[in-house]
Amino acid sequence: MTVRPLALSRPPDAGHACGRGMEQFHHPRPVCAGRGSGSVPTPERQRLMAGLTGRVLEIGAGDGVKLGCYPSGVEEIVLVDPDPFLRATAKDAAAGVPARVRILDGGPARLPVPDASCDAVVCSLTLCCADSAEAALFEVRRVLRPEGRLRFYEHQCSGHLAIMMTERLLTPVWSRVAGGCHPARDVLAAIGSAGFTIERLDRFHLYHVSHVLGVARPE
Repeated sequence: MTVRPLALSRPPDAGHACGRGMEQFHHPRPVCAGRGSGSVPTPERQRLMAGLTGRVLEIGAGDGVKLGCYPSGVEEIVLVDPDPFLRATAKDAAAGVPARVRILDGGPARLPVPDASCDAVVCSLTLCCADSAEAALFEVRRVLRPEGRLRFYEHQCSGHLAIMMTERLLTPVWSRVAGGCHPARDVLAAIGSAGFTIERLDRFHLYHVSHVLGVARPE
């Protein structure tokens, strides 16, 4: 496993997020930076998408702008979201995407696709909001092909004990105002417990909160 830090202290172009899409509705971080024809995926979204091919399922629709960030090797994109408004918004955004797009009703613990049907699953700021990260990851493992990969970009509890305790104390209030987000969740441990081996891992901070971005394969 390769681990490296990313030199990021705040979301790229965070001051000009309007019109640049969002990772998730409950985490409205831009997926694109720049203006007009010069707009490109943020470094996090580029790292998350790099090298994807075949059929890719992403949990959470955001506002659909992320659909335009997928590389040309992706033949089909499946977005899964329980919110009908976000599904409709993403459907509008899908009109100009060259890959086939399906937008389905579902959530992290209920992915409406057959077993072993996806070449990759993308979890971007969704495992922190799932009722159970472990249940969501077992469902991800179910739908991945044996050679498939999990791509993740998530909150990760701090490695410093005092900060971790603070995160835990703040979680009940934070979760209520941030769409169920649990910043003190140990996502890396959950990924391992669900039967994945992490192949690549980046660690960095956004808004002084610990995050991880990487690739994992089912064992």
